[in-house]
Amino acid sequence: MDLTVEQRDLRDAVRGLIAKALVAKTGTDRSPWRRLCDEIGVAGLAIPERYGGAGAGLAEICVVMEELGANLTPSPLLGSAVLAAAAILASGDAAACERLLPAIADGSAIASLAWTNSAGHWDTAEVAYGARETGSGWELDGEAHYVLDGAAADVLLIAASLPDASTGLFEVDPRAGGVARAAAGTMDASRALAVVRLTGAPGRRIGGDAAGALAFARDQACIALSAEQVGAAKRALELTVGHLLTRVQFGQPIGGFQALQHRAADLYVLVESARSLIRAVASAADEADGAADPTAPGPGTRAAAAKVYCSEVLTQTASEMIQLHGAIGVTWEHQAHRYLKRAHGARYLFGSPSRHLATIAASLIDR
Repeated sequence: MDLTVEQRDLRDAVRGLIAKALVAKTGTDRSPWRRLCDEIGVAGLAIPERYGGAGAGLAEICVVMEELGANLTPSPLLGSAVLAAAAILASGDAAACERLLPAIADGSAIASLAWTNSAGHWDTAEVAYGARETGSGWELDGEAHYVLDGAAADVLLIAASLPDASTGLFEVDPRAGGVARAAAGTMDASRALAVVRLTGAPGRRIGGDAAGALAFARDQACIALSAEQVGAAKRALELTVGHLLTRVQFGQPIGGFQALQHRAADLYVLVESARSLIRAVASAADEADGAADPTAPGPGTRAAAAKVYCSEVLTQTASEMIQLHGAIGVTWEHQAHRYLKRAHGARYLFGSPSRHLATIAASLIDR
C-alpha cells in the first residue's frame, strides 16, 4: 500500500524537520517536539477539528511515528496525542474533550495515561488504581508503572477500578496533594517512562465505564507503536547495509559475500512486509470496516497482529544489526545498541507479544 500525496508531503516535512534538528541540536534539548507541533501540527493530527485538531486519522499518525522511529527521536506523541487523546475521545465525555483536547492538540499540554501495574499487562481488568467515592468527590490510591512521559505530564489520566468492579477513567491534577511522580530507569533512554503513585489523590471522573475506551486507546497506541518499530527497523537495516558496503575484509567489501547478502535480503523482506502490514492495519482502523463484516478481524485483533509482527521484525533486525557490524556493533559509540534497546523496550510496551497472541487465538476460537 502506497502513501497518498498528502501523506508523502507529511512524511517529507517531518523527515526534513527532524534532520535539521539533529544537525542543529544544542545542549540537552535533542527533541524537535515543539517545532513538530508549531510547524506541522503533529500533536493534533488524529484529534477532531472541533477540538482544535486536524481531523486526520491513524494512518497519518503512523506516517509521523515511522519517521520518529527511524532516528529514535524522543517525543510525547505516542503517550499524549495517541494513547491519552484516544482515551478521552472514546470516553464520550464531551465536556472533558472540550476541556482537555485543545491543549493536547497544539502541543502546549502533555497528557499521560497511568494504567498498568508493575506486571505491565495493559489489560482493562488489571488497572493499577482503586477509586472510592467520598462526600466531596472521588479519591484514588495505587501505583502505576510504565507511564509514558508521566514525570513531565501536564494532564494525568488515571484508569481505576470502582467499587462495583467496573473501570473508571479519571483526571487528576499532577500538582495535587497525594500525587507522587518519579522518572523510571529504562533500558531505552530515549523513551521517557515514569512511576505514578497516588495516595488519596482527588480525581475528576471522565465518562462512564471506561473499559471500552481504554481498550480502544490501547489498540490505537499499539498500531502507532508498530509504525514506530517499522521506522526503527528500516533505519537499522539502512545503517547495516551501509556498513556492509564500506567495511573491507579480504580485499573487498563484506557486502560482496553471498552469505551476508542473503541475511540482508531476508531482513529487507521482513521490513517491507511490516510496512505493508502497518499501512493496511492503520487504513482499516480509520475506515472501521471490521464492523461491516462480522467475519473480518476486529480492530483489537488487527492491532495485536501488528504489535506481534512488528515487535519481532524490529527485534530480529536490531539483533542482526549487532551481528553484522561485528565488534563495533557492541560499542557505546555506535548507534546499534540504541536500536536493540528500543526493540526490547517497545516489545513489551502495551503488552507482550505472547499476550497479544493469546488475544488473536481467543478471537479465532470464538469464531
